[in-house]
Amino acid sequence: MPELPEVETTRRGLQDHIVGCRLGGWNVRNPALRWPVEIPALLQGRRLLALNRRAKYLLFQFRPGTLLLHLGMSGSLRLLAAPASKPLRHDHVDLAFSGGKVLRLNDPRRFGCIRWQPGAAAAHPLLAHLGVEPLSGDLTGRYLKDCAKSRKVAVKTFIMDSRILVGVGNIYAAESLFLAGVRPSTAAGRVTLSGFAALAEAIKRVLNQALDAGGTTLRDFVGSDGRPGYFRQKLNVYGRSGRPCRRCGASLQHRRIGGRATVFCRRCQAAR
Repeated sequence: MPELPEVETTRRGLQDHIVGCRLGGWNVRNPALRWPVEIPALLQGRRLLALNRRAKYLLFQFRPGTLLLHLGMSGSLRLLAAPASKPLRHDHVDLAFSGGKVLRLNDPRRFGCIRWQPGAAAAHPLLAHLGVEPLSGDLTGRYLKDCAKSRKVAVKTFIMDSRILVGVGNIYAAESLFLAGVRPSTAAGRVTLSGFAALAEAIKRVLNQALDAGGTTLRDFVGSDGRPGYFRQKLNVYGRSGRPCRRCGASLQHRRIGGRATVFCRRCQAAR
């Protein structure tokens, strides 16, 4: 699944090309994504004022409201010159902007979505109950410690809870816990304040590294310019079960936590 760095990479790759352009029209070839595609007729000819991100949602802001776009598990966006090339099997939606630009959504598994929110985007039910942004000043060790009070859930599952913290999926959670030296199976309520402080900084570091590298190369994801990300080669633990730890040389361990595959180092990740 495209995670926060992949979505932010897509946003950065698109904004200079389409912000300020008018939405001239659209072609919905398959309206049955995760939910029915919502693009109201009143957007015809409207200027795109901003392209923002909240969690893993891209927010296309127009004066009447906001289109929320989620890439789902396998979605990607490509910017094409009009007239656009013949659509592929999973090219479900085209957004045609002024200047001869077509933004095409490809989503093989159809778990993505395009939804409409009049007025403030934050009021949409998909966004209203989300936690803090990991790259903002709101993410601190104290914030995590306060949220984790008496929580018995594993800390890895805890930081992947979008009601607590948005955009930290399986890959980046595993990498952040490794850098912070926190055992992923430790109950969130037992992690110390210093442990959470280290984890908050590690999350920011890992996500920023991924952004600098253009996102992680996943099987189904490519950036908006068609190029995959290049962060995967730098991963310390994710996908490296049984291989030596890059820090201490011990064999990396594998277990399932919250139904997700988790790799960690018993030596480097103490139950702090």
